[in-house]
Amino acid sequence: MSRLFLFAQCVAPVLLALCSFSASSDELNEEIASQVQAVNDAVVAWRRDIHANPELSNREFRTSALVAEHLQSLGIEVQTGVAHTGVVGILKGGKPGPVVALRADMDALPVVEKTGLPYASTVRGEYQGRDVGVMHACGHDNHVAILMGAAQVLASVRDELPGTVKFIFQPAEEGPPKGEDGGAKMMIAEGALENPAVEAIIGLHISQGDEVGRASYRPLGFMASAQRFDVEITGSQTHGARPWAGVDPIVVGAQIVNGLQTIVSRQIDITQHPVVVTVGQFEAGVRNNIVPETATLSGTIRTFDPNVRAQVHEKIQRVVTQVAESQGATATLEIDPGVPVTFNDAALTARLAPTLEDV
Repeated sequence: MSRLFLFAQCVAPVLLALCSFSASSDELNEEIASQVQAVNDAVVAWRRDIHANPELSNREFRTSALVAEHLQSLGIEVQTGVAHTGVVGILKGGKPGPVVALRADMDALPVVEKTGLPYASTVRGEYQGRDVGVMHACGHDNHVAILMGAAQVLASVRDELPGTVKFIFQPAEEGPPKGEDGGAKMMIAEGALENPAVEAIIGLHISQGDEVGRASYRPLGFMASAQRFDVEITGSQTHGARPWAGVDPIVVGAQIVNGLQTIVSRQIDITQHPVVVTVGQFEAGVRNNIVPETATLSGTIRTFDPNVRAQVHEKIQRVVTQVAESQGATATLEIDPGVPVTFNDAALTARLAPTLEDV
């Protein structure tokens, strides 16, 4: 999809929806649409620059500096260092109106880029003690560039703008590194939604799962809750040629992985309650002919219903502990609270729907 087209399709609805909170003139809407087109090339350039220079969670130093400098150049009040690397911009319009926030996330993922694009990332970083490739594989580079463009457009019409806009650039959306705080919860705790208090917040997420040029939205639950889980299995070390002399945590881990798959496929009615349980990390051992003492698994849980979520957690606990016990090993399970369902307020969605459909 053309990034020019993406920006116009994503930002124009958001900006015009923002103005729908107050009675705004057709002239203002037309000026916003014109300014959106004017800033397209800059948005593309920012996106490609950010894509080529990705940063991991809580390490978004360059990105936050780029954002802060841009907002300051527009005469927007800027707060930096929120939740470590977060940036908040405050734009006061020339007319009375509500306080509305627009939000984007900034962090990248520990992924090696293999796209072959001229602006592909070659960045390396450290993740959980490992040297890893770093890539904007989830679209946050687009989100940052789009919101920078939105800030420029709204700043250009500030005298006619009804109300106040907060631009929230959030770090660590993918979750802060283990042992660290960060992300949305920390930004909120540090007052990102106060002074002035935000009455509504609008965000977007790019996707390749729909038709080009169409924005999808719905009221209530839109994106699943997400929790990280970590499993540590303890067996008994032995020589690889004498596996009967110990307890192999790798075999136990493999059986746990297989057991976890039956939670979704056999224990939950996914026609009524979508659920995902994925193991994304499995680590054990240091040498080919030694059965190690420990193995670790890490994964993600995605659900929409809180009651189903509780059931899934209980089922994971049962699989982990009882599979390990059946093999003479022990296993512990830790489930991070994670983030709740992305929930679109029904009344607000209904209020904005006519504007979104118009544009």
